Amino acid sequence: MNQMKRRQSQKDKELADNARLLRAWRTFHREEKTAVLSGPYSATLIELFRMFSAIEHVKPAQLVGFIGAIDWSGIDHQTRLVVLHELNSAIVRHCTSHGLDPISDPLPDQPDNAFRIVKKLLEFPHQAERPARRGPYPGADHK
Repeated sequence: MNQMKRRQSQKDKELADNARLLRAWRTFHREEKTAVLSGPYSATLIELFRMFSAIEHVKPAQLVGFIGAIDWSGIDHQTRLVVLHELNSAIVRHCTSHGLDPISDPLPDQPDNAFRIVKKLLEFPHQAERPARRGPYPGADHK
């Protein structure tokens, strides 16, 4: 009986630790999002995150087009990671709420989905592969 209590106690400690880690992870991402939305690219990112929050009403081509119109070369790596995380979270929420697999990347011989296209847009290609310079989102106040 004592051994069962010890196992249950260990299991309870593990569950409490996992819950604490999850809260810390969520807090970290919330703070990261708040930081980028109050940073120098806030005008563009507020519009982008608004699209993420209403992703069920946004066509993949619209999302890719909007993200492709942003000049990511001047935006720091950490901000791009936050954008990618927020997009991934929005897609997973959308898929799970509609009973779909949360992650359904295409096979190697299939065309990329919107997430993979966006991921490529957020990475900097080599100079020879870099597309013509694109300006910031219209109405953005950053340079």
